[in-house]
Amino acid sequence: MKRSRFTEEQIIGVLREQEAGVAVTELCRRHGISSPTFYKWKAKYGGLGVSEARRLKSLEDENARLKRMLADTMLDNAALKDLLGKKW
Repeated sequence: MKRSRFTEEQIIGVLREQEAGVAVTELCRRHGISSPTFYKWKAKYGGLGVSEARRLKSLEDENARLKRMLADTMLDNAALKDLLGKKW
């Protein structure tokens, strides 16, 4: 997965600037992002504090790790079923 150039703190800082009254086009130009990126950030991080964003990120990482573990287990289970299902 592609890593973002911006940290959660920076993203929340950009969103706070917009809440303070700076135009979205000006923010996008100043920080080098596109308008869709800004609105995606706003949908994901809008109204969050820095500590809440860090917690969200850690939960997403843990969820991805658990999904990988489940997929590996299911793959092992399917391989065992194929092996045991064959008639010798």
